[in-house]
Amino acid sequence: MARNRKIYLREDEMPRQWYNLAADLKTPPYMSPDGAVPPEAWAPVFPMNLVEQEYSTERWIDIPEGVMELLTRWRPSPLHRAYDLEEALGTPARIYYKNESLSPAGSHKPNTAVTQAWYNKEFGIKRLTTETGAGQWGSALSFACSLIGLECKVFMVRISFDQKPFRKLMMQTWGGICVASPSNETQAGKAILEKDPDTPGSLGIAISEAIEQAVTDKSGQTRYSLGSVTNFVCLHQTVIGLETKKQLEKAGEKKVDIVIGCAGGGSNFAGLSFPFLYDKMNGADIDIIPVEPSSCPTMTRGPYVYDNGDTAEMVPLVAMYSLGHKFIPPPIHAGGLRYHGMSPLVSKAIKDGLMSPLALHQLECYKAGILFSKTEGIIPAPETTHAIAATIREANKAKEEGKEKVIVFNFSGHGLMDLAGYDKYLAGELTDYELPDEVIRENLKVIENYPKP
Repeated sequence: MARNRKIYLREDEMPRQWYNLAADLKTPPYMSPDGAVPPEAWAPVFPMNLVEQEYSTERWIDIPEGVMELLTRWRPSPLHRAYDLEEALGTPARIYYKNESLSPAGSHKPNTAVTQAWYNKEFGIKRLTTETGAGQWGSALSFACSLIGLECKVFMVRISFDQKPFRKLMMQTWGGICVASPSNETQAGKAILEKDPDTPGSLGIAISEAIEQAVTDKSGQTRYSLGSVTNFVCLHQTVIGLETKKQLEKAGEKKVDIVIGCAGGGSNFAGLSFPFLYDKMNGADIDIIPVEPSSCPTMTRGPYVYDNGDTAEMVPLVAMYSLGHKFIPPPIHAGGLRYHGMSPLVSKAIKDGLMSPLALHQLECYKAGILFSKTEGIIPAPETTHAIAATIREANKAKEEGKEKVIVFNFSGHGLMDLAGYDKYLAGELTDYELPDEVIRENLKVIENYPKP
């Protein structure tokens, strides 16, 4: 008899509300060294209907019907039982992955992209600017703007712009304009290029460029859109975890032991983990593991500090784990995991001891991605391989302990546009890189006089 590899939900079983972790953490969503950052401080950057979500402490927030209609183009996404990966590992663990690679843009990113585009349209905005690392977010927002009828401008980190030309073509196909960052189109970009014309760029720089173009539009019809980090982005992504919980019930699972996701800014990890974190805060025994690259070890080796989310210091300070906003990460292929900071909500949950972050080297991650491709068939994005590698570690641990465990991870996106990285891995041209302590210390000097949380 065939095994049920995929657990589906009907469209009428989709979550009708998002889960807001800010309701269950002791610290308010946005505190500055001098007290609360007023919502109006974000008005030139985000539309106020999204700023309201950023500051909300309501546990459940209704998903508008207009957003639900957009999400049903690819949601609910299937939950897969990874039978073949389990057999290859010889583990007693039961491994499930939430397949977010089936969206039109190939990742979890459209969950918030179409939502943000919808809220901006409602607010009367005509165009959006944004940044992108690996190109997943830029593709997702270009797709979303094409559905909603907004203009879209994307500043893509230069190293990814060069490594991933097909992501740029995806954006252009959906009507987005994509430029390499740093660029000569902004003061922030020009300043960086004057200091280092050959810089590979960073998400912090690209964020500064996108924000600058939004806030300097005298017509007031441009806003900035962010694909990760903020409270409202993490909120929108919780459809992932809420669906997963329903699907695990359908699969007959009574308990989840381990929840895993890769984390760069924190959104796909938050989307899966926050609904399970709610259970953990209410007594469930669950290990929750955000995974990052050893070359950009924000959560595992960075301090919990007040820092800017962007290189040019254009946005208010937030409390988060950070390597310093001037940090330029090494040009690894997991471009979406090359951010200097981390979601304030994820950071606070780590600080409160609710999560156990893990840093992995890229060779272990690519090896895991190859094994996953050979067993489950889908080629994962380089970012996603970090979650797979951590899952394999936990499955092997279950084997050593002789324990049946339920492990769930987020398959955040496919790697069909990232095959250049696989090419280098298979040719033996990739190496591991451990970020030196002195580099971390040097980059943290920029915030050494900042107040401490």
